[in-house]
Amino acid sequence: QVQLVESGGGLVQAGGSLRLSCAASGTIFSISFMGWYRQAPGKQRELVATITGSGTTNYADSVKGRFTIARDNAKNTVYLQMNSLKPEDTAAYYCNAHARSTTIASYSYWGQGTQVTVSS
Repeated sequence: QVQLVESGGGLVQAGGSLRLSCAASGTIFSISFMGWYRQAPGKQRELVATITGSGTTNYADSVKGRFTIARDNAKNTVYLQMNSLKPEDTAAYYCNAHARSTTIASYSYWGQGTQVTVSS
């Protein structure tokens, strides 16, 4: 099995920064890509950023230029550096990974989420 654990969320003032981390552990064989999603109250869960094993990134238009996703393959960890935070960024942020374990084929895994709250 594969487990994802997020950390780094918290309360920050508008214009501030936070760095989220998501560490994958368990019987991992490989991870194809990792990403961050978020869900604000009353809204659908949306993609924030993804990164492939080769380093190709993709960002939601709303966070381009402000957020940066990075990956440490040796540690099976993905990071989300969030700068110039806005109140609109307030949401629960979820880590996602498409991973192949030592016992099953590639499967989509989700973390429990970490809350990010941006105040004015």
